[in-house]
Amino acid sequence: MTEINAILTIAYRDLLKLLGDRQRLVLGFIFPVFFIGVLGGSMQANLAQAAGYDFLPFIFTGIFAQTLFQSTTQGIISLIADRENDFSQEMFVSPVSRYSIIFGKILGESSVAMVQGLPIILFGILVGVRPSASQLLGLLLIGIAVCLFGGAFGVLTLSNLKDQRSVGQVVPLIMFPQFFLSGAFVPVKVLPLPLEILSRVSPMRYAVDLTRGTYYAGLPEFGKVVLDPVLLNAVVAAGLFVIFLVAGTTLFVRNERNR
Repeated sequence: MTEINAILTIAYRDLLKLLGDRQRLVLGFIFPVFFIGVLGGSMQANLAQAAGYDFLPFIFTGIFAQTLFQSTTQGIISLIADRENDFSQEMFVSPVSRYSIIFGKILGESSVAMVQGLPIILFGILVGVRPSASQLLGLLLIGIAVCLFGGAFGVLTLSNLKDQRSVGQVVPLIMFPQFFLSGAFVPVKVLPLPLEILSRVSPMRYAVDLTRGTYYAGLPEFGKVVLDPVLLNAVVAAGLFVIFLVAGTTLFVRNERNR
């Protein structure tokens, strides 16, 4: 019971921080809206006929998954801020499992990301995406999984970074290439071998493709827009989640003890 209370308390703290940060709320909505409206509309007008499928749902599902994954990953950056003000040390001396503390942080940032993701769904509907009730439910459920996956990736990424300056230098180099290698913005069905390899090792690829596979399940366009079977994406994402969470937490806790 103590572990559950600790997880929920840490998660609730992050959600409260978001609700008090209007700038993050606004900026987290503007970027996806711009890409769905501008990029999606442009690709729909210029490429949809040649591609043989509607680009608006394609961009919408990619941006939705990318936003959730990125938001949760970057939200874990507050672990660095907590480390610098010694809040993390206060948490880690408490009689609570280190994994519970880290998972509470991931759960909190996942809640934050889902709050940002809901307006994206509403905007997608406004610009012409017409998901069914089952597709909406699938997006919400798979969105939670994508958030948890992104959070675990964030823990691993940040576990060996010493301060917020290093985060600002390293994280964009890790995240930005994944926007394109994952297929969130543009199709990556056919890539040169070097880019195919980079795409395969990009965690965001599996988050985006899993989301698209869920949305397009049973539709004629499935084979044109989804890269791998849904089950394969789910197994890879689940395996990477466990690896990232265990390795990231272990490294982060070790660094805390060595401070």
